[in-house]
Amino acid sequence: MTTPFPQRPGPDGHAVPPPGCPAHGLNAGGLLPTGLPAGPVNGVAPSPDGFGPDGFAPHGPAPHGPAPHGPAPAGPRRLYGPEAENDPMGLYEKLRAEHGSVAPVLLQGDVPAWLVLGHSENLHMTRTPSQFSRDSRRWRALHDGSAPPDHPLAPIFTWQPICVFADGADHERLRGAVTDSIARIDHRGVRRYINRYSNRLVNDFCQAGQADLVSSFAEHLPMMVMAQIIGMPEEYDERLVQAARDMIKGTATANESNTYVMAALTRLVKRRRTAPEEDFATWLTQHPAGLTDDEVSQHLRLVLIAAYETTANLIANALRMVLTDPRFRAQLSGGHMTLPEAVEQTLWDEPPFTTIFGRWAVGDTELGGQSIKAGDALVVGIAAANVDPVVRPDVNASMRGNRAHLAFSGGPHECPGQDIGRAIADTGIDALLLRLPDLQLAVEEHELRWSAALMSRQLQELPVTFAPRPPQDVTGPPSATASVPRPRWQVDSPAPSAAPGGGNPDGGPVMPAPASASASAPSPAPVAVAVPEQRPGTSAPRRAWQAVARWWRGY
Repeated sequence: MTTPFPQRPGPDGHAVPPPGCPAHGLNAGGLLPTGLPAGPVNGVAPSPDGFGPDGFAPHGPAPHGPAPHGPAPAGPRRLYGPEAENDPMGLYEKLRAEHGSVAPVLLQGDVPAWLVLGHSENLHMTRTPSQFSRDSRRWRALHDGSAPPDHPLAPIFTWQPICVFADGADHERLRGAVTDSIARIDHRGVRRYINRYSNRLVNDFCQAGQADLVSSFAEHLPMMVMAQIIGMPEEYDERLVQAARDMIKGTATANESNTYVMAALTRLVKRRRTAPEEDFATWLTQHPAGLTDDEVSQHLRLVLIAAYETTANLIANALRMVLTDPRFRAQLSGGHMTLPEAVEQTLWDEPPFTTIFGRWAVGDTELGGQSIKAGDALVVGIAAANVDPVVRPDVNASMRGNRAHLAFSGGPHECPGQDIGRAIADTGIDALLLRLPDLQLAVEEHELRWSAALMSRQLQELPVTFAPRPPQDVTGPPSATASVPRPRWQVDSPAPSAAPGGGNPDGGPVMPAPASASASAPSPAPVAVAVPEQRPGTSAPRRAWQAVARWWRGY
């Protein structure tokens, strides 16, 4: 990793005081950006000596003299700690009610930032790099030492020679290498790998009749596929999976995990310089943009981690919603929602990244009624923007056909590999449910547990039960060992005690049945069945479409 640049003069041209100086106090030397209201943290007012009830100073050392504007009704809230981890969406709504579309927050170590909650404000910020740069070297917290090189979020904010930290011509050169290399990926070939790896994972637990779909499926499939795409399938193991999850969480071991991932990628780049192959790493090393070994390694890390984390969360969240959400059961059972549409709805309701850190103000400006000063840090509030009442007054309304969500950010830094992530989720979930059409949630929905960090909210477990089945031969087509033709799958979950709004409490198929298929009659208890396709009576057009579908899935 590149260490942040040494201490420099402050944005006003004066020397920045050394770390630990009392001038770093609230609104005195820049610990809080100018304009952040003084007041309680997470709704708890500090004691007269400047310390909170836990004995820690919620805003850093007490400032010299009174705050310039006096105390405000509510101060910045922490984006870490119990409240942020237990109920991030509730925290976002508190911030929206207290401050509007842009709110003051505190990152790990009580380092100040702005969380952008409004949909239009997020779009403006991400689409206007001339005002809100991706170059983290502008951050005042780096100058004054409040965000040191060993900060828990250092793997996220430490400047590196990659497109995500660049603007203008540098961004175009570096991102061009990434997008051109992504364009060379054989999507049909990727779907073959997704199917093969999905079935390999299912083989590991299909005979048990029960599984945790997070640890056994969602956490592993994206890494298996991305390691293959990048060109290092031999590096795939449990350590790589856990390091990829850990390095963006702001944990005490995040820097160690980052070092482990970078070591694997550095080895890969050295191999590809001397032994090129048809993979993403080779394409980056050979791109006309002339990336250095360090630039290639850093961009491989960017692609690997961004694609892995988002897709792992997307798969887990989509499976949960398919198994538990009454809207999905009702719509899918009626044949009005395809699996890709269900995934898209998940991107609205449970985006893989809840926030993205960060943007840095190029100069003094205004956003959402707040006074933003040069060097201030801003956080893209993806989950909050997706439920902004200005653009989505009814959060329960279907967003079918609407891709205006910010799940992949926006502007020139919008995720360039989002279609690969969608393909892994769509194809992987389809393969899983074709193998195990009778999946049922093994616990009540309210018993599911979550963990949250700055950038994501993760489902810890998704326990399910199903009828035990023998493993399949993963070297051939997914249905090679099946004794019956490829089934349509249907998922039913335990019915709630009362269906909200009079909805159907029973489960239903998560892929629409053909128009000629009759609806299954409701049964007294939740059931799940795989309905074999009736090949003798299948029409020629339908057989043709089935052949196209098999080709599209890669087998």
